[in-house]
Amino acid sequence: MGFKVTSHFSYKFRLLLLFTLCLTVLGWATSNYFVDAIREIPKAKDFMANFNKIVVWRKEETVTEEASTNKANLESCPSLSPYLKGRSQLIFKPDITLEDVQAENPSVHRGRYHPEDCQATQRVAILIPHRNRERHLLYLLEHLHPFLQRQQLDYGIYVIHQAGSKKFNRAKLLNVGYLEALKDENWDCFIFHDVDLVPENDFNLYKCESQPKHLVVGRNSTGYRLRYSGYFGGVTALSREQFFKVNGFSNNYWGWGGEDDDLRLRVELQRMKIVRPLPEVGKYTMILHTRDRGNEVNGDRMKLLQQVSRVWKTDGLSSCSYKLLSVDYNPLYINLTVDFWSDP
Repeated sequence: MGFKVTSHFSYKFRLLLLFTLCLTVLGWATSNYFVDAIREIPKAKDFMANFNKIVVWRKEETVTEEASTNKANLESCPSLSPYLKGRSQLIFKPDITLEDVQAENPSVHRGRYHPEDCQATQRVAILIPHRNRERHLLYLLEHLHPFLQRQQLDYGIYVIHQAGSKKFNRAKLLNVGYLEALKDENWDCFIFHDVDLVPENDFNLYKCESQPKHLVVGRNSTGYRLRYSGYFGGVTALSREQFFKVNGFSNNYWGWGGEDDDLRLRVELQRMKIVRPLPEVGKYTMILHTRDRGNEVNGDRMKLLQQVSRVWKTDGLSSCSYKLLSVDYNPLYINLTVDFWSDP
């Protein structure tokens, strides 16, 4: 009996001793692990910071990819939008403000718009040369934004403002608009748009065709008749390729007149044909104004027109020099402010 008790006690003692030894070994190993882990905390923090960044990047990429996928999955917009109204009676409210126009166009951001329910067939850049015409610009923006949205266009509006005191150079400003707009987007179509002409009929589609398009068939100041045979001014539409093919506008027309006829000659030299909408569709209201100081009639325009066939390859987009002073992404338009070195 005594032997059995002693043997049982020894067995328990051995188990206790073995358990204590195990705890000691485990404690030593665990303490070394936590010491090493503490030493690695800075690296762990860096890793977690980088990991969190990666997670955020992946979320942003996923959102962008999902937006692109959703946009790509949309059906193409119809060739003729169901939202068109036809001819409208234009009203120019004297008390309209830029904030009013912004409130009326909540879907326009940083001068850009695209339809939500379909994929636009063209990406269209509207280029507006500008100086000292703030009221005209406001009226144009008020009517042009809803006009373009009813046409279901993916569009951006660029206002190219000429700074400095040199004579106004509409053509060169439009060359600048083309070159700078292509830094934002690979636009399919360019609309070269005077600030004082407002379209009356939204069936006058601001899209490019297989040939250069002249959109102003008539305006109120001329009894809605074409100003003269071959007139190609006011509002014109050329695709990215068409405008590049003619080397853009000439840069040498300082003051009023001649640059639109120069462009027509360039188009004809490339054996392209100018197309127009129907007269009842291509109607515009011109906001009447006096001749601006610094935009006097260009007395050299006829001489310049006689040189087009000789100089068009070297005078245009390929030789357009300018100083870009600022690019401002306003809610309703992108404003490019430029100055020119060349003397008129």
